[in-house]
Amino acid sequence: MRRSRKWSVNKCGQASGSGGGVGVGVVADEGLAEIGVATNLKSKPHRYFSQVMPGKSEGMPVSPVKMLAGRECNYSGRSRFSSADRCHVSSRYLPVNGPSVIDRMNSCAYVSQFSADGTLFVAGFQDSDIKIYSVDNGWQVKKNIRARSLRWTITDTSLSPDQRFLVYSSMSPIVHIVNIESAMTESVANVTEIHEGLDLSGYANDDDDSDDDAHFGIFSVKFSTDGREIVAASSDESIYVYDLAANKINVRIPAHSADVNTVCFADEAGHVLYSGSDDHLCKVWDRRCLSTRGKESGVLTGHLEGITFIDSHGDGKYLISNGKDQTIKLWDIRKMSSNARGNSVDRYADWDYRWMEYPSHLRNRRHPNDQSVFTYRGHRVLRTLIRCYFSPSYSTGQKYIYTGSADANIYIFDLVTGARVARLNYHKQIVRDCSWHPFNPMLGSSSWDGVIANWELVNPSARETE
Repeated sequence: MRRSRKWSVNKCGQASGSGGGVGVGVVADEGLAEIGVATNLKSKPHRYFSQVMPGKSEGMPVSPVKMLAGRECNYSGRSRFSSADRCHVSSRYLPVNGPSVIDRMNSCAYVSQFSADGTLFVAGFQDSDIKIYSVDNGWQVKKNIRARSLRWTITDTSLSPDQRFLVYSSMSPIVHIVNIESAMTESVANVTEIHEGLDLSGYANDDDDSDDDAHFGIFSVKFSTDGREIVAASSDESIYVYDLAANKINVRIPAHSADVNTVCFADEAGHVLYSGSDDHLCKVWDRRCLSTRGKESGVLTGHLEGITFIDSHGDGKYLISNGKDQTIKLWDIRKMSSNARGNSVDRYADWDYRWMEYPSHLRNRRHPNDQSVFTYRGHRVLRTLIRCYFSPSYSTGQKYIYTGSADANIYIFDLVTGARVARLNYHKQIVRDCSWHPFNPMLGSSSWDGVIANWELVNPSARETE
């Protein structure tokens, strides 16, 4: 990992000034209040369900029994549950029981993700295996992919919106794409099936270890919502957008002053990107003005160490980031600055997250110009790029955030209060990635112990024992 370098940039769009960061459980400003109201609207039942008598309401939460009785008596006048009613009930039942072991490999598991419709689950391993499980078919393996030109590990995977293709990356400039709808269950790169290579370096050779690309790696890769593009974050401090139809790089963005560890689309429109880097900064990019300004739309400052992952709220306003400073931060892009000048801080030079514990005297240290809306603590981010996410909109109203952890646990936090509502303990080593089913109370996790686990509401009858 490169050390940070101070640099300044110009804005591409309007950005407001900096705000103050906060610790767990403290309201920072109107930004948290606004997302709190939006979250409540998505997960609070109709007022008639909570009435004990006309004009008087009981406190929250309303019991599922009363909700069901209210629906049968048509208290709300709709004869059904609204999406907020549904979220109020289902968000109280977290997928924390079990788990059942889906698979056990002799290799570290780095990636685990449900498909958008929840029917598939993708897991990527260090030894080049990528397995796609059919969730509705007893978790049977639908596709077992042996990756091509693997370097170090599978760093990321992404399914196309139509779930016909999967793209995967490693510490290589070549991203590969596979047709997962083919008849072959065993997909060995360019032996049983073609894994098309997409060259993001502009000079690399698919099976070459030349000096030019020896240190070029892709940390993050995502399909656009229309399936026409992929966006990738790389170790050469850049973001790449690849046009799949034209089979070429659409744009390369020299984005940061260190490795870009994570990138994602802000919303379904695909115009705005969020990125996070080892230079400690989150950045917002509007592709519509890159050609004229060539710079980011804004910078979000607050992490004291590198950023490992970013997840978008999907509304074009909020995102969360996981940091090597052992925090998750909630951001409102309307608080972003026009540049990073004066906001950078020196990293703690005597600490390396890849093999050292985070120094205890740094745990409560805060950035002097923290622009984040809220800060969550309690998990550990060490040795690898651990990921965090918003909980599903359909079943929880995005009421929670959740993350893997270097202490082998999975943590679930209340988005608004910051309270830890669950700690899932089963794995023996680092949980790098985990994924909440988009509709059902189910959560899949992947760990360096090689186990792919499934957490549900009810303990499976045949839980695997150690």
